[in-house]
Amino acid sequence: MSDNLYDILGVTRRATEDEIRLAFRRLAKEHHPDVNAGNAASAEKFKKITAANDILGDSEKRRLYDAGEIDAKGDPRGPFGRPRQGGAPRGRTQADPFDDMSFTNIFSDVFGNRPGAGGFAGARGAAGRGFAVRGQDLRYSLDIDFLEAMSGAKKRVTLPDGGSLDLTVPEAVADNQVLRLKGRGAPGQGGGEAGDALVEIRIKAHPQFKRQGDDILVELPITIDEAVLGAKVEVPTVTGRVQLTIPKGTSSGKTFRLKGKGVKTKSGGNGDELVTVRIVLPDEIDESLSYFFSEWRQKHSYDPGRK
Repeated sequence: MSDNLYDILGVTRRATEDEIRLAFRRLAKEHHPDVNAGNAASAEKFKKITAANDILGDSEKRRLYDAGEIDAKGDPRGPFGRPRQGGAPRGRTQADPFDDMSFTNIFSDVFGNRPGAGGFAGARGAAGRGFAVRGQDLRYSLDIDFLEAMSGAKKRVTLPDGGSLDLTVPEAVADNQVLRLKGRGAPGQGGGEAGDALVEIRIKAHPQFKRQGDDILVELPITIDEAVLGAKVEVPTVTGRVQLTIPKGTSSGKTFRLKGKGVKTKSGGNGDELVTVRIVLPDEIDESLSYFFSEWRQKHSYDPGRK
């Protein structure tokens, strides 16, 4: 695989932030360790696309990378775009053609001893301090159940290297929301602080519930006699089942609102649950039901609003 970060994500240098984010999500889903258990090649590729996205997905890091000021690992380059070499002054080796141009000389040439520029001594002090580089942010994804997203949960993320990361999923977390774990990313260099772990939450679909903002949507099947005569029926909510009164003469598609049975809001309250009823006929229409409605239709025909 190429060391070029754009090649790793399969995008061009002109790619937009959205194109980079979508490319990362597609590759991360394909090569995630939870999907490719025991596949060393996929695990290695997952690490590379995660590291590439950490730089290209951050506008400032991407600018530094494009300008040649940091390399594909996010490490700063020395003067003239050269990688730093261990054991030698920054930006040069013993064979460096710029060997006589130490940082002190470079700063001296630029600043000299001009008044207000800090002087030669000040430049020399700045050159000797080195760079403290913050560690990379590492990105992960976590699939959780719908009800876990509503009530919160303790979860564990499996890392590409086989390690794990424990986190608390807050109540009412949204799909694609990113949780930031301070200091749980890559270690810093030169005394710099560690990066953060960024965990994107992906909520699995639920067979009964759908979320719409702070509200929960539910479709409730009812029988024809419950629709005609009215009834009290049980309705599922994210916190348990409750009773709903169906008025006499309820039509299919009618929506009822259960106050406070939705998603917990930022203000501390709760949204609502919206229950839409759907009339379901019996699997078999027997003779007595057919006879009743044929007699009833002759005497009580009505317009349902068809045009």
